Amino acid sequence: MNLVLFEPSELTTALPRTDPRSRHILDVLRRVEGDTFDAGLIDGPLGKATVASISPSALTLTFAWGAPPPPLPATILLVGLPRPQTARDILRDATTLGATVIHFIATERSDPNYATSTLWTIGEWRRHCLAGAAQAFDTRIPKVTWAHTLASAIATLPASASRMALDNYEAATPLGAAVKPEHGMIMAFGPERGWGQKDRAILRANSFTLAHLGARVLRIETAMVAAIAIAHRDVPSVLHSP
Repeated sequence: MNLVLFEPSELTTALPRTDPRSRHILDVLRRVEGDTFDAGLIDGPLGKATVASISPSALTLTFAWGAPPPPLPATILLVGLPRPQTARDILRDATTLGATVIHFIATERSDPNYATSTLWTIGEWRRHCLAGAAQAFDTRIPKVTWAHTLASAIATLPASASRMALDNYEAATPLGAAVKPEHGMIMAFGPERGWGQKDRAILRANSFTLAHLGARVLRIETAMVAAIAIAHRDVPSVLHSP
């Protein structure tokens, strides 16, 4: 945990000692009363938190915030709904890499039962996004949906962004040669069984270029990491000191 994140509603209440963040502050960071640590307001600024007091039941913290972060480059992912464990990895790593929107979608070959996982029904997905943001030393988490079909998700997309669909079987264009992130990037990834022909027809009809990452067949989570890294290769980096 490179950054300890807080909801706005938590800023005026004590942090229970049972909270994993308290254990991290006391046992990993080894902070005592009067010490500071790096903190972030979810979807807001970075700053410093000070341990004002420590009681047997809670930590009292104060906060000093910096300026709001600049907007992230628009990076929208459409992902054929995968099994829950794969979705957890994607949520965490896509957030770490700076995805701004992730639509987990029903496709021709995706398993509809995956949408009923507790990952979605009890809101567990958000915890994985927060872990990814903390790893990246950033406060921003993507907008996440899991109820769209491929067609309905495409209907929500901005018209100006570049559109790429990763496809090992019918793509002739390497992603690195086709990606143009200046106006935002939309990347679609098929489910674990790949795109069906109906999916490809929808993608082509909506101006998606079929692109590939080479000859090797990758897991969705691996392809997603590689694709975002390529799309962001020219984005200036800002190094933080956790």
